[in-house]
Parts: sequence; C-alpha cells; structure tokens
Amino acid sequence: MDNRNMSDIIESYLKEILDQKNQIEIRRSEMADLFNCVPSQINYVINTRFTIHKGYKVESKRGGGGYIRILKINLLTSNDYLETMSEVIESDLTESEAHAILEQLYGNNLISAREFRLLVTIFDTKNLSTCEDLNKLRSQMMMGLLERLAYEELE
Repeated sequence: MDNRNMSDIIESYLKEILDQKNQIEIRRSEMADLFNCVPSQINYVINTRFTIHKGYKVESKRGGGGYIRILKINLLTSNDYLETMSEVIESDLTESEAHAILEQLYGNNLISAREFRLLVTIFDTKNLSTCEDLNKLRSQMMMGLLERLAYEELE
C-alpha cells in the first residue's frame, strides 16, 4: 500500500512529466479531476513544491482558457542559476528555502556533497540561534555564497 499523501502523489506525477519535458502546462480543474481532489490541493502543491528555490518557474493565466505552466529551470551555465537565485532572494531567507537552494547547487554540481552537508549545517537555525534576525542573516550568507560561486565561475 502506498503511504504517500495526495500532495506527494501529485508532485511525483508532475515531476515525472518534467523529467521528460522541461515544461508542463496544466489546468487546475483537470488535475483536480484526475486526482479526485479539490483544485486548491493542486494550488498547494504548485505553490509549495515547485518554487524558484527548488529550480522551477511557475506561470499562470487566469480565466476560461487559463492554465498553469511549470518550467524546470534549465541551466545553460551555472552563472544563469546563480544570477536567478540572487534576484529572487530577498532580505529574508528561511531555513527551508536555503536548503532548497543548496540542493539545487549540489544537484547542478556547483558544490560537492561534502560542501552541501557543511553548508546545510551552517544555515541550520540551531546554529544561528544567537542571532536576532535569523532569516536576514541567512539571506546575507546565501548572497555571499552565490556571489563567491559566480566569481569562481568567471575565473
């Protein structure tokens, strides 16, 4: 018996398609019918599991002919990814967002497995607990990391 919840099943389905194509265009109501769930469940999955931090861009058009398009960010060069991430990181960065970015850096061979583990430890909330504004500090640290990686790419 499959113990995954509905969100996991929907995510897996969409990622399977995205493994074959770099983008998918869906209609929320059709997906809800396919999975026998409410359309808000589809929204939840898209909003939480297909974020820019996780390597996806989501576009949507509302109305009768509306759609949701999910694009897998295709990195032509690592600098493209680093630039995109630098643009979307605001002054606050949660631990889960930092982890998602680190997973993308590792998945795209911009950092090693050892570096990934070290950085996850550094960005962990329990290791930043003496700081007053954790998300701001985490954001500044990530920006520094991305700038350094971009600099190394140019060398």
